[in-house]
Amino acid sequence: MSTAVVKSLIRRTPVLDVRLPNGCNVFLKMENLQYSGSFKDRGMSHMIQSLQKSGNITKLISSSGGNAGHAVAVSGMKLKIPVDVYVPTTTLPLMIDKLKLANANVIVSGNNWNEADKAAREALSKISGAQYIPPFDHPLIWEGNSSIVDELHEQIPVVPDRVIASVGGGGLMRGLQLGLIRHGWSDKTTVIGVETEGAASFAAAKIAGKPVRLGKIDTIATTLGALEVTSSVLDPQINSKSEVVTDKQAVKACLKFADEFRHVVEPSCGAALSLLYDKKLASKHFLPMTNVVVIVCGGSAVSLDLLAFWKNKFSL
Repeated sequence: MSTAVVKSLIRRTPVLDVRLPNGCNVFLKMENLQYSGSFKDRGMSHMIQSLQKSGNITKLISSSGGNAGHAVAVSGMKLKIPVDVYVPTTTLPLMIDKLKLANANVIVSGNNWNEADKAAREALSKISGAQYIPPFDHPLIWEGNSSIVDELHEQIPVVPDRVIASVGGGGLMRGLQLGLIRHGWSDKTTVIGVETEGAASFAAAKIAGKPVRLGKIDTIATTLGALEVTSSVLDPQINSKSEVVTDKQAVKACLKFADEFRHVVEPSCGAALSLLYDKKLASKHFLPMTNVVVIVCGGSAVSLDLLAFWKNKFSL
């Protein structure tokens, strides 16, 4: 059964199909075309609307200065619910501007996400009828994200051998896993979770067999920067594997993707795309005569100026 996400809050995103010279069929699921610019619209809007069924919401509170907070702001604006977004001092001015354009009230608090999140939760207790929307770790968010697979089930003519997606806290990956289970693909499809070296919490969890908390985040792919992945992505029902790439590989993929498809995405999204654009990684994951889905998760924390800066930084 398909998840009940109101269609006006999310877009049914297109799939671009590409056939590689070796016969591999690649399906690019263009989640960068969601209203906020990333797949986060799915989970956030689904959670908000599910909570609305339990009573009136006077305010939405988010602690993400990245794509999750932006998705909450965009959904709140469409539903005419006030939104407060608590962000740390490290948040890009670009993102603060985008949050304000979506009518969010932006409160800068703390030097990192944990401190901003603490302030958000403290504020929650003082506002009657307010609801806290976490960045990724909630079953309603996973359920909303699983609608990607509902659409893929209708859009592509085959069962994919692999689904490749960037993984931060695990909300997207868990949603994909649940969708694969619902459509009977879980025993046929492998999910590849891709991270950059400075944010590899999923890779650490796969090695340890349980979530591992990283000491710090050290990557330009900041929206992958969860210190610990949600334990649900280690579900044994799903064959899930980890791939870790460098910041340089992620940025190079962003540049190549922009050249080829004329779409601009964050390095966090470039992490997944690097498996397509790095020759060694492509030979490993895009095998002859197979069918591979790549989730183009998008991201708002990017501009032409930032891409040019990263290109220069890595001498690309």
